[in-house]
Amino acid sequence: MAMSYILLHESRDELEAALEGASMANKTVIIAVVNRAYTKGDKPMFDIFLDGFWLGEDTRQLTNHLLIVAVDQTAFERCMFLRLHCYWLKTDGDDFVDEKVYMSEDFIKMMWLRTRFLGDVLRRGYNFIFTDTDVLWLRNPFPRLTLNETVDLQISVDRFNGDQWSQTNPLNTGFYMIKSNNKTIALFDEWYMQRNTSVGMKEQDVLVELMHKGVFKRLGLGVRFLDTIYFSGFCEDSRDINVVSTVHANCCRTIRAKVNDLINVVHDWKRFRDPSDNKTMDFIWSNHLACQNSWT
Repeated sequence: MAMSYILLHESRDELEAALEGASMANKTVIIAVVNRAYTKGDKPMFDIFLDGFWLGEDTRQLTNHLLIVAVDQTAFERCMFLRLHCYWLKTDGDDFVDEKVYMSEDFIKMMWLRTRFLGDVLRRGYNFIFTDTDVLWLRNPFPRLTLNETVDLQISVDRFNGDQWSQTNPLNTGFYMIKSNNKTIALFDEWYMQRNTSVGMKEQDVLVELMHKGVFKRLGLGVRFLDTIYFSGFCEDSRDINVVSTVHANCCRTIRAKVNDLINVVHDWKRFRDPSDNKTMDFIWSNHLACQNSWT
């Protein structure tokens, strides 16, 4: 799988400037990757993603530390127009402009491009939260993420098995927090090296395979799997709207379906936050029908 992105000296300087501009005092940034497909439509996915920061609890200031990594000119120009921290990841020969349908060849290429880029961020000494743009941030997640020095990676799951240290949790690379150190850099190097021997597999599946082969243990990585009560998704809704931090449109195939069902989540959130709404009834999330139907 031939794929590269331009890492000229000038581009590296631009990336360093972008990371430094978005960084917190402890060299932590929030990173999301966007292409043109996420900026298209009457209500683009990118806009819904940013709505979460506007509507969430204690989330607005987090956009000061959000770095948008654009993989095409349209996405970069949209980011600049919104006056966010922006970096244009210029690809060499690959076109990532349009929607990459789940598990298509171009989708898999884009996931590997992302993995390589994020490994470079770690090598520069930056910790980060990576978030897909189909994740709504309803509350500041940092209070739910441990600062324990023994934990290197905290990663979301599709369904939580009740044990935050269990490697039988089905991890999801759509939301995770990772520290920059020799262990995590080695993980990303080994992970990215598997791309040519893992044809037809997305990067998430390869990471799961590495985990089951004992790579986390061999590298001495402390890995915590995040409870869906706090870091939820369409695969498994949070059990408590009062504490949920993020909602991920996972278990969903197309952007259109994700947009439709995430808009419903925004409506659910507004309904929950409305002081005039009747709170005597138990809160129930809207059904994720568009995503369920996206597989048929």
